[in-house]
Amino acid sequence: MKSPDFNQIIDRHNTSSVKWDFLGRDLHLDKTDLLPMWVSDFDFQCPEAVLQTLYSRIEHGIFGYSERDDHYYQAAIDWFSRHHKLTLCHDWFTSIEGVIPGLALLIQMLSKPGEGVVVQGPYYASFAKIITMNGRMMIENPLLESLDGYKINYDHLEQMLEQHRPPLLVLCNPHNPTGRCWNSDELLRLLILCKRYGTTVISDEIWADLILPGEKFTSILHLGNEWHSNVIAATSASKTFGLSSLRISNFLIPDPGLRRAFKARLDAHGLDVFNALSMTAATAAYQHGDVWLDELQHYLAENRCWFGQALTSAVPWCRMTKAEGTYLAWLDCRDLGLDDDTLQRALLQKAKIVVSMGWSFGDKGEGFIRVNLGCPREYLEKAIAGLVQVT
Repeated sequence: MKSPDFNQIIDRHNTSSVKWDFLGRDLHLDKTDLLPMWVSDFDFQCPEAVLQTLYSRIEHGIFGYSERDDHYYQAAIDWFSRHHKLTLCHDWFTSIEGVIPGLALLIQMLSKPGEGVVVQGPYYASFAKIITMNGRMMIENPLLESLDGYKINYDHLEQMLEQHRPPLLVLCNPHNPTGRCWNSDELLRLLILCKRYGTTVISDEIWADLILPGEKFTSILHLGNEWHSNVIAATSASKTFGLSSLRISNFLIPDPGLRRAFKARLDAHGLDVFNALSMTAATAAYQHGDVWLDELQHYLAENRCWFGQALTSAVPWCRMTKAEGTYLAWLDCRDLGLDDDTLQRALLQKAKIVVSMGWSFGDKGEGFIRVNLGCPREYLEKAIAGLVQVT
């Protein structure tokens, strides 16, 4: 297999790309020459092994009702064993078209209208959407800023758990947008509190493979069997390998009762047939994507290092938060002294880039922006050149 060229510019226009083709719609513009650095998918081709496997499957030409086979399960089990030293059981797997739909169904299943669901701000906006639109109360446990990255505010968390007795906490690990990877001590402390107050933890671990060199990902499932009745982990190959529109994710549920209830809910919604190409792509990625991921991680680490140094040199008003994972940069722009609307106009009109505005991640995101570093270096150079024009 040929080595990937992550510097290659690939035109994504006219591919129904949310990031590139629907930019004008979402900004209410007729046309745009803006550089999109917002939606968290990357601008690289998926592994060659995945493409070749998809070609072969398409040539077969029949796409009838499909189900996950042993190869699908074993590929994922082996991947997590190799990369994270995590032992998964075949029985734990439940699958659905995307992490967010699965989270929404679990919120419906494990809570009642009006009850609270805890998230940690700055939080991924889709968490807030599925909580509030399902008639639940969103309870924010704001993270604490520090020079070493964000920290969990355990005192505030315990107050919220004691006051509201929420049935659920949605954890994001690695954390979007800040890039924190919660370590075993942090996770254990969180689990102790949640178990004390009867709160189930659903851990969105979709970014698990995109860790920076020298850092380590710890799954909620690493903490041991004694917590299995109280935890659910959500995974997918989509972020790792650029397969977001090939919709399949896995919810790993060790507890038999929780698992039966979730499977029954999937059946109740008719979610019992799986996309043949999605399963083919995920299986091939987990079986053959090791070397490709090593090269991607190296490239993303170089991107982050280059971008951070360029900010320090050319854009001193913009500070990048320390991170351990993801290809997202959480940038503090508060030194500019601009309100968020003015900041966004400056980024659009002067910098000519589109970012995810921090306010969309809740109150703790005000004055911040999130930038996608999962792109060829040329795009980062354009972004820095644009940011210089803001002041």
